[in-house]
Amino acid sequence: MSPAKKTENPKKTGRRAGVPEEAAESAVAAAETGPAESKSGDGTPEDLTEEMEAFRKYLKAKGHRITREREAIAECILRNHDHFDVDELFMSLRSKKPISKASIYRAIPLFIKSGILAEVYLEDGHMHYERVYGREVHSHLRCLNCRRIFEFSAPELTAVEKRICRAVNFRSAGHKFEIWGYCSDCHDHTEKN
Repeated sequence: MSPAKKTENPKKTGRRAGVPEEAAESAVAAAETGPAESKSGDGTPEDLTEEMEAFRKYLKAKGHRITREREAIAECILRNHDHFDVDELFMSLRSKKPISKASIYRAIPLFIKSGILAEVYLEDGHMHYERVYGREVHSHLRCLNCRRIFEFSAPELTAVEKRICRAVNFRSAGHKFEIWGYCSDCHDHTEKN
């Protein structure tokens, strides 16, 4: 099991689901509009061409229109390497393109079905999401006190998922594994109270 790492945004968590085959197969090297670039976690430019083209092909295959709003939302999601909610996505997009929250809420199911985005858990009355396209399968440790999220990778969980599904002839679309409790900074504090 790889060591847990803290996410940048302490209030958010996410889930990793498998990327649908049709979305993965539709990825190609070049996009009609040229590369969409952002900064990766280490500050280097990130080319989102493959991801954007996969999303366009998914929309086209499902009979949905490819709109500038959907593309702007997709680019914003793909640039985001943290966990987020619709309000944060809206605020991030607001400075670049006037897109309503309603448009974002309507588009979210498309991003989930395309394999770009995954739902996480409900906190404070609203859902949180994370980008999953092109990311390693991972799980989460969630601190109940400070609300920080620690991501970790455990390949043995995928092996358990496959073994269980095979035993009962079940076709998995992904799994979610989350441990909640108290991080090292908080568990000493909670024991004192």
